[in-house]
Amino acid sequence: MKTQTLTLFAIDNGIRAAAAAGIIVSLLLAGFFLAEPRISHGQSDTASFYVRQTITDETSFLVDPGNVTMNGSISGITGGNATGSSRFVVKSNNASGYYVDISFFDNAGAYAMRGDEDGGAQIRDYGPGGAAQPQYNFTASTAAQFAYTLNSSTTLDTSDSFLNNGSNTCNTGATQTFGKCWKSPTVTAFRVVDRTTAATTGATSTLYFKVNVPSSANPTPTAQTYTATATLSVFTQ
Repeated sequence: MKTQTLTLFAIDNGIRAAAAAGIIVSLLLAGFFLAEPRISHGQSDTASFYVRQTITDETSFLVDPGNVTMNGSISGITGGNATGSSRFVVKSNNASGYYVDISFFDNAGAYAMRGDEDGGAQIRDYGPGGAAQPQYNFTASTAAQFAYTLNSSTTLDTSDSFLNNGSNTCNTGATQTFGKCWKSPTVTAFRVVDRTTAATTGATSTLYFKVNVPSSANPTPTAQTYTATATLSVFTQ
């Protein structure tokens, strides 16, 4: 009986030892598999960043306005008309567009065009009375007069001042008619082009000038060359 009991005790201890060993191995394996992803793959992370580039505005004259020599001569007593033009092209990558102003060098009174030899000799700025806006058609006076107008390749580029209502009024409507809206030159800058979109390949406008001397003008223009100096300036909208 003792021997049997002892034998059974020995077997029981062996089973317990084997079970304990199995539990230890299982725990070690479980620990290994729990740790293995971190050991083999590591931790993940993300980071965002941007790349920025500024494109600057470029608005300038692609083609500058040229000097104007009026076509034809005018007799000082019998009178006559002479015309001339100056074309300019503006390029701009500004999405809101640009505008162009003109101003004339005028050192005394309403006379932008003065004699080269005698500064006291002058051709009067177009009237009536140096109107603030262009006048429809060219109205002759008893005096010699100097005026300008503008046309653009695209009507929408032309300032509203040089558009008309298709009848007899400028600075109203949406019609661009060549040679209809004439403006007196002024020292104060006056808008001639008003574009609301970019012009990356260039947009063309042309200034036209007119000198009219009526027969027996009062005062009679003296025989010499007369010159007016103008400045065009372009600005972004």
